[in-house]
Amino acid sequence: MILNCTFASNSKTNLGYMFKKLKERWEVKNNLQVVLILIVFSITGSITAWISKPVVDWLGLTEAHLPLWLLIPVRLLLVLPVYCFLLVIIGSIFGQFKFFSNFVKKMFSRFIPKKKVAKQ
Repeated sequence: MILNCTFASNSKTNLGYMFKKLKERWEVKNNLQVVLILIVFSITGSITAWISKPVVDWLGLTEAHLPLWLLIPVRLLLVLPVYCFLLVIIGSIFGQFKFFSNFVKKMFSRFIPKKKVAKQ
């Protein structure tokens, strides 16, 4: 079976359309930036997964010590700062510091409640 991978702009199921949408969403100028950003995400995710297991085990956060419903959120909270730090570092290596620093700021802003300004 041969896969049909075209770059025609009229089909919503092809790579060209996906790149166009990612460029719009991420506000980047060209396909090379999209490829670099995807590479950074994949490398960072892999390194974070590789690093997190030994660290979490060293801290003693295992199913033997914590119930699973508590273990998963605790592990995520511990891994998130490492992931964000690595995103910026690896993104910088690939020349995408501005994108990833803004990405991390936006990600953390979703966890911090906004202060309400009193109306006068």
